[in-house]
Amino acid sequence: MDYEFVNTRIRGMKSRLLERKELEALAAKLDIEGVIDELASTPYRQDIEDASVQFAGLTCVEEALRRNLGKQLRLIHTFLKGEEEEAFINVFLNKWDIQNIKTILRGKNIQEVPSEIVASLAPAGAIDDATLIELVKQPDVKAVIDLLATWGIDYARPLTQHFKEYSETRDLVVLEYALDKFYFDSALHAVAGDSYDETVVRGMVKLEIDVTNIKSILRIIRDKVELEDLQYYFIRGGKELDVDKLLAVSKAHTIEGVVTQLANTSYGFLAEIPDDYIKTERISALEKALDTFVLQKALSKFSGDPLSIALVIGYLWAKLNEITNIRIIATCKTEYTPEKELMEELVFV
Repeated sequence: MDYEFVNTRIRGMKSRLLERKELEALAAKLDIEGVIDELASTPYRQDIEDASVQFAGLTCVEEALRRNLGKQLRLIHTFLKGEEEEAFINVFLNKWDIQNIKTILRGKNIQEVPSEIVASLAPAGAIDDATLIELVKQPDVKAVIDLLATWGIDYARPLTQHFKEYSETRDLVVLEYALDKFYFDSALHAVAGDSYDETVVRGMVKLEIDVTNIKSILRIIRDKVELEDLQYYFIRGGKELDVDKLLAVSKAHTIEGVVTQLANTSYGFLAEIPDDYIKTERISALEKALDTFVLQKALSKFSGDPLSIALVIGYLWAKLNEITNIRIIATCKTEYTPEKELMEELVFV
């Protein structure tokens, strides 16, 4: 592949990402209309103008972000079309399919209104908007899984296999684990070779496995979920935490104990989280710290081998983080969230 051409284009796209001061300017706006006006002076201008023909308020911003992200992803695919590297990038994009399906299942599990579920979706994977919206229209968890199976979407298989267990316990952890395991097993299989590109992608996948397992432990402890065989719910193949270590961490039985158990690992930074979050088991701060850590590792790829997939990986993560931050700002302005609380939700690296 002509990496010189690809990475020149990626650097150009990177130069159009919003800087921190621009995101802070968005966050400083009084309301959603102010956010829309500010976005109209950024690279999102055309998308905002197009979306505003049909939509207003938060829906306008969501639609503009969908259009912009879709264009960027399609452009990257044109760079990689027919190349081996296209499969490597799909490894990262596919995880957004998993996240979207989880979001829909969670919404159906608590009978959330469809509009709220749609607002939480990120159109970055292979499953397009129209398909996601049809899934959201389904009445319950079973109907979502049945429709996935009817359409022959691969993610239906692990969900179907574990639906009986879910129906007996009504514990969504069962289905979410099945999706995660399916995704990570597929991802590791896709980058099982020993080329430099595969090594780079595999390293990020393994890091995400560790983080996914840690988040699972945090949620199980917070929610006091009783699982008969805990190790069954761990994803194998992590970068640093094997099953034995994960079992030791989970046996701490408290969030504080988990943080202590991880002190001598790469995830020891969790000890820097303020005590009041840890003692009150508000795990959102720990999850954000873990997400920021992964993002830092991904963005470090910008300084990787220029004749590799590294720069594309760095850009993908940076773009998706930018989209996430704008969505948070827009949602908070719609709900009139205090600016201090809004800023705490954003991820800057």
